[in-house]
Amino acid sequence: MNPVERSCLLIADISGYTSYLAGVELDHAQDILADLIGTVVTTLQPTFRLAKLEGDAAFMVAPESELDGSLLLDVVERCYFGFRRRRRDVRQATSCECDACMRIPDLNLKFVAHVGPVVRQQMAGLDELIGRDVIVVHRLLKNTVTETSDATAYALLTDACTTALGLKPAELGMVPHRESYEIVGEVPGWIHDLERRWQEEDARARVRVTAEDAGLQADMPTSAPPQLVWEAITTPGGRMAWSVGVTGVTTDGARRTVGATNHCMHGKDEILEQILDWRPFDYLTVRSTMQTPGGPVTFVNTLELEPTTDGTIVHMRFAPPETEREQAILAEMRPMFEQMFEADRVALRTMLAMKVAERQARGAGPEVPKPSAGGVLAELPAPSMVA
Repeated sequence: MNPVERSCLLIADISGYTSYLAGVELDHAQDILADLIGTVVTTLQPTFRLAKLEGDAAFMVAPESELDGSLLLDVVERCYFGFRRRRRDVRQATSCECDACMRIPDLNLKFVAHVGPVVRQQMAGLDELIGRDVIVVHRLLKNTVTETSDATAYALLTDACTTALGLKPAELGMVPHRESYEIVGEVPGWIHDLERRWQEEDARARVRVTAEDAGLQADMPTSAPPQLVWEAITTPGGRMAWSVGVTGVTTDGARRTVGATNHCMHGKDEILEQILDWRPFDYLTVRSTMQTPGGPVTFVNTLELEPTTDGTIVHMRFAPPETEREQAILAEMRPMFEQMFEADRVALRTMLAMKVAERQARGAGPEVPKPSAGGVLAELPAPSMVA
């Protein structure tokens, strides 16, 4: 008998596709769907594994133990932002004026997420997930969100999901919502407005230490994709596994994002970190303040992820300190920092190599269809991980 697994079940559904398909040219519509679904699945992997493609939806799964609420929202929002950019790029890149190409902006994206026990079972040679909670998450696709709220693109997270992953949805501005289904009964949850988050992200100023600006820089090459590297450098458990001297990390607030503060413990010493910019899978910028006998010392640094053909390079860049005292302290501590960075580099690379091997052993799931060679999207570059 196969074991029961506590899992986060996520469905990404391209909304509006049924009505879109009814009035457009089928060959171009198929290519556009394949391209957009490919963008969605690629962004959600390898944090999530593809369980099954279901027409215009992707059913994804991840072990509950490997997620927290903040990481789930990072992945979902980044997927939606990537979908929006890809939808724009596809429309701009084709000169075709058929209905399928002209109506690409009609398509949107929604998510439903739930947490519960599932069992894997081989059926007709395919790996299937079964259990009551698999039924629940699929029922949630038919919901009343657009009728009862202003959300046109959203993530509907069940109470079971937010509770299991430690989210505080009310503090994040989510709207309570309930659905009721025959046999399943009432399912309470929360609406996370992705269109609002897209607008906030688009308007937010960037705070980033570039290579030209940096007073101190360390590069850490890894063999992992940006999604796994982001997980390692932003989750408390990930930080403690590779960052030398870190004995504990706690976060104030409902989510790791701009404005949140982290308490990074190095034994009895605490470094207070305030997040200045937060761009999942791309970079984050933090202001770190530590107490010294002469008063507090502040440094600003960016961790930027550069995708490569065989993994990701993490660029750790520190801005030149603003005061003469802080400049002198950085100069004095530089040899110690460089030793720490070298140890971090080895530990991060080793840890991520193990995670990559674990995810590869688990498998990526079914193959995702690709647009036809020489089709309407043949000249369009592959989706980029960079915002």
